[in-house]
Amino acid sequence: MSKILVTGANGFVGKNVISVLKTLNHEISTFDKENSLDDLAKLCKNCEFVIHLAGVNRPENTADFYTGNFDLTNELCKLLESNKNPSPIILSSSIQAALDNDYGKSKKQAEDRLIKHSKKNSSPVYIFRFRNLYGKWSRPNYNSVIATWCYNISHGLDIIIDDSSKKIDLCYIDDVVSAIILKLDGKAKTDFYEVTPTDMVSLGEIRDLLVSFKDSRIDFSYPQQTSRFAKNLYATYISYFDTKNFSYPLLTKSDDRGSFTEILKSQTEGQVSVNISKPGITKGQHWHSTKNEKFLVVHGQGVIRFRNVFNKEIVEYKVSGDRLEVVDIPTGYTHNIENLGKDDMVTIIWASELLNPDKPDTNYEEV
Repeated sequence: MSKILVTGANGFVGKNVISVLKTLNHEISTFDKENSLDDLAKLCKNCEFVIHLAGVNRPENTADFYTGNFDLTNELCKLLESNKNPSPIILSSSIQAALDNDYGKSKKQAEDRLIKHSKKNSSPVYIFRFRNLYGKWSRPNYNSVIATWCYNISHGLDIIIDDSSKKIDLCYIDDVVSAIILKLDGKAKTDFYEVTPTDMVSLGEIRDLLVSFKDSRIDFSYPQQTSRFAKNLYATYISYFDTKNFSYPLLTKSDDRGSFTEILKSQTEGQVSVNISKPGITKGQHWHSTKNEKFLVVHGQGVIRFRNVFNKEIVEYKVSGDRLEVVDIPTGYTHNIENLGKDDMVTIIWASELLNPDKPDTNYEEV
């Protein structure tokens, strides 16, 4: 366990870093905008590692770039030096430090000050030049297109896109946190670091994915997870839901036998549904040529019966919510499921393909 000082603790990266540090049982002290330099002076006395994330990237005037990025870093270095504290330091910098703009120049000045501090005090310094970061807890309508679009689309608001083909290089926050945590041993030499992997994605691709995520709650489709980026983007997207909209309704088809409700479906992975059978009801009495299924009774008591369509032998499997067990429904076997209990029987069903009304692959024949 280390005594770790995190500046910029209430920012996007700060929140994500601290949430993980807590799980690792580190002793954490924090510094943010509401704190004074006197507070920082006290924190610099006993810290054993500094994760310096505080900075400015959207100021009201140009001078604030240098105040928030260089001046604060300079003050941090002076306080550590006055306390003879050789704590290793991680700096949150930017790829723009290589560019000729005020934000980039202020970040480069902060980098240079830390390198000077490192040489003078033999303190390891890790300078991370971050790319476009995205993930949970990033502020929308600030400086991240991902955060803004996730918020707007999940809240039914319009987004603005000027050039769908424009590509941006994106880095996921969990990869950033992992890279930072790896440096806590303080053994590496002062150097520059970039977090990998990154994803070069067009604005049009991002928009289309986010719209598909929104639509998946309407058509019950699986959210696209075909790439690492899509998986991370979906995790980011759902973190922006309004707390009143975590749930969404499903479409239930009911009759006097019970009900059938689709939960999730995919053109390539099939569909998951929940089937409710009333006491004494038998459902099924059909077989499939190619489509196959898995049944899982999670409540109630029943029996699943099978018969190869070319013989008369009937095979039975007793099923119960008291003993969770998946039953495969092979092709070429007519089958049914009967509720033998006094309560509704609830069955989770996976089917290998979606229902195609023009080619249902459902052949009716009693067991």
